Parts: sequence; C-alpha cells; structure tokens
Amino acid sequence: MKLKDKLFIAIVPWLGAKLIRFVAFTQRSEVCGEDTVQEFWQHGKHVILCAWHDQLLMMVTIYQGPGAKILISRSRDGELIARTVSYFGQGSVRGSSSRGGREAFREMLKFAELPVDLAVTPDGPKGPRRQIKDGVLQLARISGRPVVPLNYVCSRGHRFRSWDRFLLPSPFARSVYCYGSPQFFSRDQPLDECRQRLQQAMDENQQRAETHLETYGVSAV
Repeated sequence: MKLKDKLFIAIVPWLGAKLIRFVAFTQRSEVCGEDTVQEFWQHGKHVILCAWHDQLLMMVTIYQGPGAKILISRSRDGELIARTVSYFGQGSVRGSSSRGGREAFREMLKFAELPVDLAVTPDGPKGPRRQIKDGVLQLARISGRPVVPLNYVCSRGHRFRSWDRFLLPSPFARSVYCYGSPQFFSRDQPLDECRQRLQQAMDENQQRAETHLETYGVSAV
C-alpha cells in the first residue's frame, strides 16, 4: 500500500469520528423504543440490530449496549467504516455477499455465542435499497436471536447520489432514533415468510420514526 493510501486510511476515520460526534452533539435528538433492547440487556440477553445502509452513519452514537460486532464489507469504504466505528468502541466482522460472505457469516455465528450484540445492514453493500437480503434472516434463524429494527431520520442533511442515497445529517438538525419490535424467526419458517415479516417491521419502524419527527413540525430529509 502506498504511503498516501496509508495516510488516507489512518486520517479519514479519525476525522469521520470527530464529525459524527460533532453532529450528534449539536443535533436535537430523541430515542424511541429503547426499552425494547434495554430489557434484553438487563436480563443478559443479546440481539441482532438491523439498520438500513443509508442511515448507518449516526447509529454508533446512541448505542448503549454491552458491545457490538458490526458486519462490514471488505471494500475500501468498508475499511474506513470499520476503523471509524472502532473509535466508538465497537468491533467489526469483515465480509459481504459479494466478498468473504461465508467466512463472515461463520464468524458472526461464533460471536452469537458470546455476550455481545450483532449489527447488520440487510440491504448492503450494494442494494437493492431498503430491501431485506437473506443473510440477516439466516443469522437469526440459526442463532435464535431476535432481530431488532433500528431506524434513523433527521430534518436536514445531504443525500449522496449513491445506490442507497447515503445520508449525511446536518449539525443542529432535529433527529429521531427508533428501535422497533423484536422479530423472532425459527429454522422451520419459510425464508420468504421471514423476509416479508422483517421487511414489514423495518418499513413500519421507519414510518414510526418519520411520524415522530413530524410532531416537531419538520419532515425527514
């Protein structure tokens, strides 16, 4: 790796973590439904957190659990994200459906036996946008862990022209983080049925977050 690439990978995550903390500090934020996961943690149980790819930037700022292992792709962007979340004390498992997926899945299953939460973006790393893929469902069915939707909305920000329309929230915006109802899946349930149920849970939780934000007289960007 060239020196400039090493410097880029070393500096950008550090700056990114500073930016995320600044945005989180200046935003007027509210967390909904956190009692759902707090109850699991209080009883020594752990979950699979499920968030859309375009909303992942701010998620580490409100997580108050025992620690999480986040599934992140092996791409260069994934390397930047993995290094950034490490500044918030969270670990990562590297792999995706297109590269290193089987190894990452086995590693996630190993972590499912430990007292940590797992976190995935079920539409990553390349979409389709906000559509559930099978990985999170298989992880839930084999591990027996509940999947908890986690959605984020804010009143102001910039959306990039990427496949997921990635959201960069603005400082001083109004924002809402919303935990949804836990979804349990058994091994004998048809995969299509599981996918439909989790898709509905994610969509409903997204709407719940947007509706809550609208009570302040603003709409989600």
